[in-house]
Amino acid sequence: MKTFSSSALLLSALVAFSSEASAFAAPSSGSPLLLHSQVRINAVSTAAPAPGIHQRLGGGHGESTRLHMALGVRGGAAISKSVSDIASSFGTSDPQSLFNTSLLGLAMVTFVFKVVQRTAASGSDGGDVVEEKPASIKSLQAKFLSVFWILRCSDWLQGPYFYEVYTSKIFDGAPASMALVSKLFLTGFASRAVFGPSVGRASDQYGRKKATLAFCAIYALGALSTKSPLLSVLLLGRVLSGVGTALLFSAPESWLVGAAQKSGDDPTGKYLGETFGMAYAGDAIVAIVAGQLAGLAASRSGPTGPFELSSGFLGVGFLLASLLWKENRSASADTDEKPSIADAVQVIRKDPKIVLVGAVQSLFEAAMYIFVLQWPPALSSAVGSTFGEAAKTPYGTVFSCFMASCLLGSTIFGQMAKMNIKTENFAAAMLSIATVAMSVATWSVKAGGGANLATIVASFFAFEACVGMYFPSIGTLRSKYVPDSHRSVIMNLFGIPLNVLVVSVFLSINKLGLAGALGVSTGALGVATLCMLQLLKSIGKEEVA
Repeated sequence: MKTFSSSALLLSALVAFSSEASAFAAPSSGSPLLLHSQVRINAVSTAAPAPGIHQRLGGGHGESTRLHMALGVRGGAAISKSVSDIASSFGTSDPQSLFNTSLLGLAMVTFVFKVVQRTAASGSDGGDVVEEKPASIKSLQAKFLSVFWILRCSDWLQGPYFYEVYTSKIFDGAPASMALVSKLFLTGFASRAVFGPSVGRASDQYGRKKATLAFCAIYALGALSTKSPLLSVLLLGRVLSGVGTALLFSAPESWLVGAAQKSGDDPTGKYLGETFGMAYAGDAIVAIVAGQLAGLAASRSGPTGPFELSSGFLGVGFLLASLLWKENRSASADTDEKPSIADAVQVIRKDPKIVLVGAVQSLFEAAMYIFVLQWPPALSSAVGSTFGEAAKTPYGTVFSCFMASCLLGSTIFGQMAKMNIKTENFAAAMLSIATVAMSVATWSVKAGGGANLATIVASFFAFEACVGMYFPSIGTLRSKYVPDSHRSVIMNLFGIPLNVLVVSVFLSINKLGLAGALGVSTGALGVATLCMLQLLKSIGKEEVA
């Protein structure tokens, strides 16, 4: 069957976003993370499946290959095809055509949304005084986004080949086993949980710019460790990667918030929300590009190629941050009382709003990471039931659909921010939708059968759109409620329960099963929604008082 590059279908959405992102000036069009994705989605999104997942899918070589490809594409893998065959690639007659059509639909919806958004904005400016964005804010956005997207690209590059780079290693005359790769994955995750609060404290005390530069160096060492044949070096590399991840998800954001607050030109945090929206809308595009670059690097240099290329991007990020960013530290770092983990814990205990925001962070991201581990087998099973067991799931195109959904979500966030919708209200609605979407996905997976493919796909896309809304929302909420004095360490402290929940599900997958794991995600999202509603209630009481 004739197919084409899944990333080409995002052209219309890219055009809609690029004119704003390149200028760093107009209001945001919207993760991710993903993830990832991502994040989106970081170490978990690139993890090899646990032995339990492998056994549940039958344990055959073909199934194992199919699953590790699925987990890899969450980091950005996509298959390049001929653009000239676009016209014959749509429809619902096979999985590839189905997801090609879905991708085009998502891209077009995002494009139309942006056109309507701009038309409405231009139509309402006739009699209104347009507020000019301060030059300092434009400069800050340019400096932050140029570094942030380079660093995110370095992270996304490593995703598609996590499994392959470690299974290519030979120990005692045999390739690395699935169990060993799983242990390497958990090592990185445990490292982030253990060292996260300490590196967050160091970031607050010694400077967020220094912490970002340290991330570039540490993460590059972790990436280059994949070239070693020694297990001890590989384990050390995973420890370094975990430390680097803790820095990536706290230091740049803390630097941005600190710089914005010190400028004095954004007292309400309006432009911070816009910047977060731009950052994570662009992150979805970065993920697609990184997947293409990773594939090219692997074809030239083998599975370590993407990691080597990642190190190059980290070097560029190091240079840009060195030249563009000015150092900023927490307010308490300039006093005799240096920020400490114990002090951060006391700050959290004294302010219930910080607890609630942190709980939302831990629970939503845990649900997201669990989802990352479970969507490939869930979708593969549904595709097999609909199109026959021989049908192949086009994971690269599915990933592109997820990124298009994230882009749509962050675009919606940008529009809500322009309409001055309170982030707390928007986040509560987003979390409610995410809970419903994951509930429907869990029910559909449990029910089984090909008739549920459409339901599963729709619920997965809806959840990914929520991921696109989540990251700029949580960044805005943290800038509002988490004090600058302990910002980085508090962000990393709430990473501990996140890590514990995800690893617990990972280790218990044989007992939970696919539907059970998604059920845990649903429960986590439900509790996160309740926490956000409680935050709204607390804010309402304060406003009345």
